[in-house]
Amino acid sequence: MAATSSTVERRSIEFVPASERHGGVTQQFTLWFGATLQITAVVDGALAVVFGAHALWAIIGLLLGNLFGGAVMALHSAQGPKLGLPQMISSRAQFGVIGAALPLVLVVLMYLGFASTGTVLSGQAINRILHVDAPWVGIVIFGLITFVVAAVGYRWIHGLGRIATVLGMLGFAWITIRIFTAYDGAHLLADATFGAVPFLLAIALGAGWQLTFGPYVADYSRYLPADTPARRTFTATFAGSVLGSMWAMTIGALLASIPHSSFLDNQVGFVGELADGGLIALVIYLVIVSGKLTINTLNAYGGAMTMLTTVTGFSKRSVVRPALRLVFVFTFLALSVVIALAASADFLDNFKNFVLLLMVFTPWSAINLVDFYLVSRERVDIPALYDPEGRYGAFDVPALVTYVIGILVQIPFLAQSMYTGPLTRMLGGADVSWIVGLVVPGAIFLVWGRATRRPPERTILPEGADDGAATAGAGVDPGADGGTAHDAEEVRR
Repeated sequence: MAATSSTVERRSIEFVPASERHGGVTQQFTLWFGATLQITAVVDGALAVVFGAHALWAIIGLLLGNLFGGAVMALHSAQGPKLGLPQMISSRAQFGVIGAALPLVLVVLMYLGFASTGTVLSGQAINRILHVDAPWVGIVIFGLITFVVAAVGYRWIHGLGRIATVLGMLGFAWITIRIFTAYDGAHLLADATFGAVPFLLAIALGAGWQLTFGPYVADYSRYLPADTPARRTFTATFAGSVLGSMWAMTIGALLASIPHSSFLDNQVGFVGELADGGLIALVIYLVIVSGKLTINTLNAYGGAMTMLTTVTGFSKRSVVRPALRLVFVFTFLALSVVIALAASADFLDNFKNFVLLLMVFTPWSAINLVDFYLVSRERVDIPALYDPEGRYGAFDVPALVTYVIGILVQIPFLAQSMYTGPLTRMLGGADVSWIVGLVVPGAIFLVWGRATRRPPERTILPEGADDGAATAGAGVDPGADGGTAHDAEEVRR
């Protein structure tokens, strides 16, 4: 197997053969439910109210955004069992083996941002558990714990997701009860007034939260048997992520609506006080740490895999030793801890500016999904993903140009304190950049990709890959010499 509960995961950027496939779709639900039912999602939901929405309309807007963004994210997850590859390795089929580095570098920067903001909040919870005031103590401890889980890899990550699901359900159930009993939660939802601009911002917050998982979601479904129905993988991932996120965001919208509350100044501390102090508050702090540990481990593991994808595109390596993966995980987490230490003094303002900056994710998602499902129709030459001189080449000009266009067309629609686009001003401040960033590059690449791409007739597996579940279903070539040579000859012609 790729890993046991006590050993470091052996696989990294390479294809997972059938003999190492295991598990079921239930673990996708628990992983994403546990990873999204956490304190940063609470803050994300609170921002909808901070930006001006009434709690009720904020919750409705967040739900719409989560449903749409969650569907896009889950479509990426469904690629995992089919390809047996990390998400960003498979993106070489769109951007080229080296060209994929452009979106990859930007993705790494975004995950560093999410990892560091999560580390700030988790550090606060750890400090309260230990009764320590120095912010760096909790931040460093949380970084070290994250490294241990991310270093061991896939199995521990899924195990942590199951633990976080149970703890999160218990902890957030208590918080929900306290909101409705101590602060009259029903009253917070009453007398709702509608505002179009904050409503659209709430949708953007919900959609953006889900879309940011796209570049690494398949990393955690790639060990599932290849004959796992895509519909089941999609449904389990979608349900876990949307349900967990919406519960947390609903809590956030309600907390931000409490008159004269200190939540916006001290998120973790206020939640502890809401728990009624004492032993229950200690349990709630543990719930906060477990939920943040789950998502931060995903950020660290996915961030490291993205960094490895970038580096190996230039080095032409198709296999990476576990020790090198550990180096990249440690480097990623060390950087996130340094950023967290710098950002901890003004967390909410830094997070507000960061969370709506989705422009690097949405065009990537649009290009990846359009190519996989509509242009290549799920047919991928897996060995060519590691060869700059193969089918996909070093650079794919249509995909790279479309990606840049996808970023540029969003700029006039951005709505941030750092920059507000001219078209956003015409819309009264509503941020619809994420919609533009999906629709425009998706439409462009659908036409351009169909005109220029030549996918294989069937999916081609690495030479020597074991048969069975990995080749289940029609349209899969186990990588015999003749098939690969035939396809290479097609490219030359």
